[in-house]
Amino acid sequence: MTSSLPAAEPAPAPAPVAARVRHLTKTYGAGAALVRALDDVSLDLLAGEFTAVMGPSGSGKSTLMHCCAALDRGDSGEVWIGERELGRLRDAALTRLRRDEIGFVFQSYNLVPTLTAEENILLPLAIAGRRPDREWFASVIGAVRLGDRLRHKPEELSGGQQQRVAVARALVSRPRIVFADEPTGNLDSRSGAEVLQLLRRSVDEFGQTVVMVTHDPVAAGYTDRVVFLGDGRVVDGLRDPTREQVLAVMARLALPESAP
Repeated sequence: MTSSLPAAEPAPAPAPVAARVRHLTKTYGAGAALVRALDDVSLDLLAGEFTAVMGPSGSGKSTLMHCCAALDRGDSGEVWIGERELGRLRDAALTRLRRDEIGFVFQSYNLVPTLTAEENILLPLAIAGRRPDREWFASVIGAVRLGDRLRHKPEELSGGQQQRVAVARALVSRPRIVFADEPTGNLDSRSGAEVLQLLRRSVDEFGQTVVMVTHDPVAAGYTDRVVFLGDGRVVDGLRDPTREQVLAVMARLALPESAP
């Protein structure tokens, strides 16, 4: 009599890719002044994850984000958002993709000073001629805790509140991916923590994909993954990072350390 072995557990399905970069190179200048901002970078950004991109000034992290967000083009290589390769899209199609599938959160907030918080949040939809999904809008406003500040203009809001408006604006159109460039750089530690918690919740509760450029190991500790750049190349990475692990990699790579 023979005994049968238990069936093996099926391998988990791989996470879908929200954006992918293949052999991306980007240079500025010419001759002796040539700067290779990105040097043959290949990278997958997984859907439903919070990814941090770290590196010293000049490492290429902002250039990488700008190329992924269709704000700049590489000299060679490919950038895909979903199933579309950006280099094959005409200007009008790129504009629609930035408007409909990409959200942005910047260090400087980039709010329109003459508009209220609600008008700033809904501005991308207004430009696109789309009506807001009121149920989704209510969910986003609840997440950013701005229900009592919607009629206030940016000058009447704190820095942390203005950045939460910017995050809500990025989420309200339900983009495929949100890019955040040093979103806590102008904030005190408490307001910065609130914004990072909000981005973390947008991934965990809304299934959003967020890619954040940061110098801060504390900010990186909120993410699922850290990608380290140096001299335009991917030089290291961490999964489920802690502040201490990020600091250790930064020290090993001789990257500049932020204040704790």
